[in-house]
Amino acid sequence: MEKHLHSMNQLFAQLGQPNDDAAIDRFIASHRPLPESMQLHEAPFWTPAQACFLREAILQDADWSEVADELNAELHVRH
Repeated sequence: MEKHLHSMNQLFAQLGQPNDDAAIDRFIASHRPLPESMQLHEAPFWTPAQACFLREAILQDADWSEVADELNAELHVRH
C-alpha cells in the first residue's frame, strides 16, 4: 500500500489551525521549545481532539505520521 504524504500546511488545516506558511512559522516560533520529555500530543496548547489526532497519527504510523514527526522536531528545537 502506498503512503500518502501530507504537507505541514495540510496538517495545520487538519488541526483547524491557520495553515499558510507565515502562520505556521509564527505558531512554531511562539510554542517552541517544548520540554525534551514532553511528547507532541502532550503540549498544553492542543485541544483534546487535536492531541488525540496527533497521538494516533504517530502511534499508528498513519499517513500523517511523517509530517507530525516533522512538527514534533520543529517544536522541540531551541532557537
